Amino acid sequence: MIIELGHFALILALMVALVQSTLPLWGAQRGDARLMALAEPAAMIQLVLVAASFAVLTWAFVASDFSLSVVVQNSHTEKPLLYKISGVWGNHEGSLLLWVLILAVYGGAVAVWGGNLPMRLKARVLAVQGMIGVAFLLFMLLTSNPFWRLAAPPLDGQDLNPLLQDPGLAFHPPFLYLGYVGLSMAFSFAVAALIEGKVDAAWGRWVRPWTLAAWIFLTIGIGLGSWWAYYELGWGGFWFWDPVENASFMPWLLAIALLHSAIVVEKRESLKAWTILLAILAFGFSLIGTFIVRSGVITSVHAFANDPDRGVFILLILAFFTGGALILFALRAGAMEAKGIFALVSRESALVANNILLAVSAFVIFIGTIWPLIAELMLGRTLSVGEPFFNAAFSPFVVALAIILPPGAMLAWKRGSLQRNARALIPALVFSVALAALAYAMQTNQTALGPIGVALGAWVLFGALADLWLRTGREGLGNRVSRLTRLPRADWGKAVAHGGLGVTIFAVSAMLAWKIEDIRVVQVGETFPLGAYEVRLDDVRDVEGPNYLSTMGFMTVLRDGAVVATLNPEKRVYPVAGMPTTEAGIDYGFLRDVYIVLGDRQQSGGWAVRSYIEPFANWLWAGCLLMAFGGVISLTDRRFRVAAGARKTVSAVGVPAE
Repeated sequence: MIIELGHFALILALMVALVQSTLPLWGAQRGDARLMALAEPAAMIQLVLVAASFAVLTWAFVASDFSLSVVVQNSHTEKPLLYKISGVWGNHEGSLLLWVLILAVYGGAVAVWGGNLPMRLKARVLAVQGMIGVAFLLFMLLTSNPFWRLAAPPLDGQDLNPLLQDPGLAFHPPFLYLGYVGLSMAFSFAVAALIEGKVDAAWGRWVRPWTLAAWIFLTIGIGLGSWWAYYELGWGGFWFWDPVENASFMPWLLAIALLHSAIVVEKRESLKAWTILLAILAFGFSLIGTFIVRSGVITSVHAFANDPDRGVFILLILAFFTGGALILFALRAGAMEAKGIFALVSRESALVANNILLAVSAFVIFIGTIWPLIAELMLGRTLSVGEPFFNAAFSPFVVALAIILPPGAMLAWKRGSLQRNARALIPALVFSVALAALAYAMQTNQTALGPIGVALGAWVLFGALADLWLRTGREGLGNRVSRLTRLPRADWGKAVAHGGLGVTIFAVSAMLAWKIEDIRVVQVGETFPLGAYEVRLDDVRDVEGPNYLSTMGFMTVLRDGAVVATLNPEKRVYPVAGMPTTEAGIDYGFLRDVYIVLGDRQQSGGWAVRSYIEPFANWLWAGCLLMAFGGVISLTDRRFRVAAGARKTVSAVGVPAE
């Protein structure tokens, strides 16, 4: 009975979404306050219904209700509780329900915290959000119903994909979806502004917190996925330019551009067309990511489904929302006339350059991702676009962004002075060059990537600190330190996020340039060198886990005869799923990780072993966390909260608070 209630709640949510997407929009067009007022309760009711449906599906997984097809295919009675719960979204149907739930959460958040939005704008935003809900609820109910019953339930399930039975993957999809789906709010604000024919400073202020929240979640989600790939797949890397990885990276880049562009709309009422276009494209690329994951047209270890029919449905959704918004964008071009003018040397110009670099880099990644598909369909050729292409194509954009970021962030609005900023950045430049020289002196016969990465990362990091210090004025040291503690949180957030980017650039460069790799066959009891360390294979045993069988290596890492760590790399086999996985043995360190993977037993009686020294690996995850934390600090700034001070802003720009 409870399963039917979950299914019925989804059907009711679809009906409510239909009301939410039509009547408030019609009311806003006619100026009917009663119809517009329906948007808030409709959004809240839709949220309650979808949340109830999701709770029912979660109960079915926890209780191992094998009358549901999705539970049979993705669960098992002996699976640990954490993975029973994460199994809810570890499949196509359940993850789609999570997608719709998060969409409803954002709609409910606008209903609760959007009290100071003009009534017409709020009604239109929630109506567009309701339209997206209608599309995905229809998609789920018609092609991907999570409550599909089996006539003859089996005694047990087929288990969840073993690769997904991991703490990192348990939390990675929810954070990623909070970012993916969160960009729908920027899209809804953009379409609502286009319908209204008005984009102004108040709109720029309202759209920024939602975009920033989505970007924070997307940053955390991408970081978790990268960390999982690093330790779980056993490839000794953190990013492989997989199509699904790219599908999350492209909207992340566009969301950064959107955030910076919205600043210009708020401060100078310029770049309106840029901002609206970026809002449409950011969500459009989120839909493209949904298509890549669920259509099966591109092979990926991360893909959820392999069903072209579902892919066609998602393409129709993509065409309707992105295509419709772009048509509306073209029709309303006259409403986005810029009011502010600015010189070539100004913060506005720097942000334009930032946006161009980010947008073009996202499109370069997009072309590289879909080119194998285009080549197969149009040329009849099977091609592979891998890491060499993406590294060569994307790296110049990163270098350009890193170079212009510190001076660009310090330029004044409307008209800036490069000479003044250059003086403030001299210490950052000196430190960066010194660190690059040190890195070059320490390495021997290696690529220049390492020193260049050190210089760029340090330049961005120290440039962010110099920008923060410049904002304290030119008084005495004591006064400047005092003013530093009273700077707006948005300034601190910007500095922390930019510093996190600098740390990330450095860590990526270090891992690519200074990584040490060793592949060999090792006999039990044998010791082999690995950089400054020695590794000894002490034993290999068969171990039984909760729901898997493991071949576990016992390996000792030594340095100068002293034991540094004992590692246990594994090769696991999950009998129910019949699928092997690799568990790397990792000794995490501040400056390096010792990373060991146990391979197959060889005819000689030895074991294949892959070993790596991963320099500054943990700095990469720290950089991601710093970027996300910087966003959180900015989000807590009173000026960027939706409800705080909005009425004053509305009055200042002459928009009636309806």
